[in-house]
Amino acid sequence: MEAVAVPPFERFYEEQQGPVLAHLRRMLGRDAADDAFQETFLRALRAYPTLRHGRHLQIARNVAVDALRRQRVTSAEVPDLESVDEPLPYEELRCITAGLPQKERAAVFLRYGYDLSYEDIGAALGSSPEAARQAASSGVRRLRRKELP
Repeated sequence: MEAVAVPPFERFYEEQQGPVLAHLRRMLGRDAADDAFQETFLRALRAYPTLRHGRHLQIARNVAVDALRRQRVTSAEVPDLESVDEPLPYEELRCITAGLPQKERAAVFLRYGYDLSYEDIGAALGSSPEAARQAASSGVRRLRRKELP
C-alpha cells in the first residue's frame, strides 16, 4: 500500500484541532465553541501561507471575543413599556467613557462592560494583555480625575 501525502494545512489541522477546540470551549462553552472552531480554521486557512507558530490560538481568541460581543449585544432584553425611560444596557458606560482616548475607551468598555479578561482585550485591541491592563487602568484613572481630552 502506497503512503498518501498529507497537504501541510491538513497536517496542521490534525495537530492543532484538539488544543484549539479546548481553548474555545474554555472561553465560550461547549455549544458556541463548535461554530467558533470552524471560523478559527477558516481564518487560519486564509492566513496559512504567512501563519506563524502559535498564531492559530490568537485567531481562536479573536473569534471567541467576536462571538462574545455578538452574544452580549444580541441578547439584550427589550425593555417593557414601563421602563422605556431607563438607559439602555451599557449606555451609561458608553456616555462615561465617550471622552477617553480610543484605546483606553475600548479597554475600559471591554473590561467593565463585557467583563472580558485582559488577555481577550489585548487580543481584541491587537496588543498584549499587559498593554490592555495599562490602557484600562489609565482610562479609569482619567475618569476618576475627570481629565477627559
